[in-house]
Amino acid sequence: MMSFQNPFWPGMQGVTDLPKQIEALTKTLTGFLEDKLPKDQMRAMGSMTPPPEKFQPLVNDLMAAHQQLWQQMLNRKNADDAPVVSGVAKDRRFADPSWNSSPVYDYMRQAYVLNSRFLNSLADILPSEDSKESARIRFLTSQFVDALSPSNFATTNPEVIQKALQTEGRSITEGINNLLKDLAKGRISTSDETAFEVGKNLATTEGAVVFENEFFQLIEYKPLTAKVYEKPFLLIPPCINKFYILDLQPENSLIRYAVSQGHRTFVVSWRNPDESMQDKTWDDYIEQAAIQAIHTVQDITGAPKINALGFCVGGTILSTALAVLAARGEKPVASATFLTTLINFTDTGILDVFIDENFVKFREMQMGQGGLLKGQDLASTFSFLRPNDLVWNYVVGNYLKGETPPPFDLLYWNSDSTNLPGPFYAWYLRNTYLENNLVKPRKVKVCGEAIDLGKVDLPVYIYGSREDHIVPIGGAYASTQVLPGKKRFVMGASGHIAGVINPPAAKKRSHWLSEGTKFPADVNDWIAGAKEVPGSWWTDWSDWLKGHAGKQIAAPKTYGKASKFKAIEAAPGRYVKAKA
Repeated sequence: MMSFQNPFWPGMQGVTDLPKQIEALTKTLTGFLEDKLPKDQMRAMGSMTPPPEKFQPLVNDLMAAHQQLWQQMLNRKNADDAPVVSGVAKDRRFADPSWNSSPVYDYMRQAYVLNSRFLNSLADILPSEDSKESARIRFLTSQFVDALSPSNFATTNPEVIQKALQTEGRSITEGINNLLKDLAKGRISTSDETAFEVGKNLATTEGAVVFENEFFQLIEYKPLTAKVYEKPFLLIPPCINKFYILDLQPENSLIRYAVSQGHRTFVVSWRNPDESMQDKTWDDYIEQAAIQAIHTVQDITGAPKINALGFCVGGTILSTALAVLAARGEKPVASATFLTTLINFTDTGILDVFIDENFVKFREMQMGQGGLLKGQDLASTFSFLRPNDLVWNYVVGNYLKGETPPPFDLLYWNSDSTNLPGPFYAWYLRNTYLENNLVKPRKVKVCGEAIDLGKVDLPVYIYGSREDHIVPIGGAYASTQVLPGKKRFVMGASGHIAGVINPPAAKKRSHWLSEGTKFPADVNDWIAGAKEVPGSWWTDWSDWLKGHAGKQIAAPKTYGKASKFKAIEAAPGRYVKAKA
């Protein structure tokens, strides 16, 4: 039933062969790394052999822990015995009682955790040329470790075996069917997709499309108040995802919340690129989307200035557009909000391990002059940043246990991927993640203008999520060091999406504020002086935005502008429904 030949966990014969098993474990990891790391990097690094003075203490600690674990299993009297390995009981992969009820499975899970920690520590001491190489080694090691968990294999997962016995094999049949369906779709199902339809129970805030071009549709929302603020409000979501993350359900819709607060609200709904857009560039997205949207909102409303919000890459696009407009002597935006946005790419977190000169050159050669980055490729990359939560959890549930994942609006949105034009993507990689050129005054030209973010002098509200794995809190905070206007920085709990989509009525999660006007270079210094406030950051942001929205005027009774911008179709429009 179970194989112990895998070097990831010791055999049941005891601890006498531990030195050989540790040697096998080490060779397995280093062989994996040598296969995955670029060949020129391997030549620069030389041997993957860990230094003995650091390696031997790790081996000694591992052997001592395994001896203690082996003794516990031999002397175990009941399932209530506390695990020898700290933290194993809190690991969600091994939380089911079946892992603890059997001495064999209990031993297996604890041995796996011990060996995982050993390998991650080993990755820390392997020779490398610089911090990026070290980070890449640690990332690849974590992927290797997570993939080889005994929970990921049918014969070493007691929950899978019990389910098969209880269902008389039906779970196996269902698992195979789920696998075949997902192979046809080209991705792992993370939500019951039959439960959702965009425009029916997602993206339902009432509105209309009032402008469109080949890049985006502009949606205007129906006011929910008798009066609205004179400065309209434009939201620019990331073009690597669909806008309805900001309008999932009425109770957690940031768009609906903004409308209910009295803002005449517009949103950019990006077109999902197809082959006809394969030559579109970063400049195209700035000029013909972000700047076009800003000017269109001005034209529709007659307002000389508007307020704008950018989320994630939408914030990077917004900041670039503002720099282009500033270079032209235009300042149409009164205030800007940046949610989990990278503008200063000094701290890019785990994504940095993927991006170096060779990778960027390859992408430039592959699609810099034309082509599409498929949405599923991008989605898979983001999923493997959190593989236990977004990959292996569903491999086990869908395929080994034969279960259907429950409906979850956020995960449905997460799987509704979008393509990107190759030239846009290649420019973005080089000038942001690789060279951080946006923050270098006049270093790059965008839309014919040598841009300088130091000229983007307007009030800004900057939000970062404390546990964000895509835009680390330090990366979000780094915008405070670049933008010269009056700033308010807020840190929220949770991650990239859950931290942002946190309505006040839910009364969940805290946020942190500092009333000071100074922003030290290190985010940790800011955090040390910040005050924790229970609940959502939305109310703080809403109060801030109202202070920049001007007086209240009568709400419009029709969409768009009768003479020029008539309603084209009801929100959420057809662009958002196009599949990658």
